Amino acid sequence: MTTTLPTGRSSFTGATAVRLDGVRKTFGTAGRAVVALDGVDLTVAPGEFVCLLGASGCGKSTLLNLVAGLDAPSAGEITLNTSRPAVMFQEAALMPWLTAARNVELPLRLAGFGRAERREKAAELLDLVRLNGAGGKRPHELSGGMRQRVALARALAATLRVGGDPEQSLLLMDEPFAALDAITRDVLQGELLRVYRSTGTSVLFVTHDVREAVRLGRRVVLLSSRPGRVVREWADVPLADAAELTEEITGHLREVISTHAAA
Repeated sequence: MTTTLPTGRSSFTGATAVRLDGVRKTFGTAGRAVVALDGVDLTVAPGEFVCLLGASGCGKSTLLNLVAGLDAPSAGEITLNTSRPAVMFQEAALMPWLTAARNVELPLRLAGFGRAERREKAAELLDLVRLNGAGGKRPHELSGGMRQRVALARALAATLRVGGDPEQSLLLMDEPFAALDAITRDVLQGELLRVYRSTGTSVLFVTHDVREAVRLGRRVVLLSSRPGRVVREWADVPLADAAELTEEITGHLREVISTHAAA
C-alpha cells in the first residue's frame, strides 16, 4: 500500500487533485477482520465538487479519513496533487475559548503566517462566509449555522500555505450539515456553493442525502454497501433535471441497500 502526501508546496500537475487506485481498507485481523473499502478507484479533478453518496456504514467517512491522511489504506495508492487537505466534520468543533476570528486564524498560525497576515486572511474568510461582523464573538454566542460557517472559514484557512497557490487546495466535508435543521441546512448548502464558485477549491463531500448530493455536486459517486466499492457515477450533474436525477439515483441507492440486506 502507498499513500503519497505532499511536502511543502505541491508539484501540481493539473491532471487531478486526488486519485485513489485500488484502495482497500481492512479493520482488525484474521477471523475478525472487517473490510470497509475494497478496490476503490476515484479521481477528483482540480476545482471539481464531487459528492460521495452511500448508505450508512458503506465506508464513506473511512475513505475521507484516508484521503485526509488520518489513517492509511491497507492496500492501493492515494495520490494528492494539492496542499494537505482540510477536513470539515458534522460538528463545528470550534475552540470555545477563542473568538470566531481566532478560530479561523489558528490553522494560519500553524502554517506559518505572521500575525498581520493571518488577521487579514481570517477577516477575508469570515467575510466570504458572510460573518464579517461576528469575528469577535465566541462559539457559544453563535447559532449552529453560524458555527458551521466559522468551521467552513477555518477549513478554507487550513488549505492555505505560505507562498502556495490557493487553487491547489482540497476540502474534505463529512456530512457537515446533517445535524442542522432543514431551513439552516438549505441556506448553508447555498452558501457552500457560492463559496465553492468563488474559491476554485476542490471538494470531496460525503453525504447519504440524495437531494443534497444532486444540489451540490458537479459529479455524484455512489458506493456499494460494505465493503464499499464505486458502483455508479453521474457526471455533469448541474446540467441534468434535478428531480429526474434524484429519482434515478435514489433507485440505485435503494437497490444497493436491498442487495446488502439480502446478502
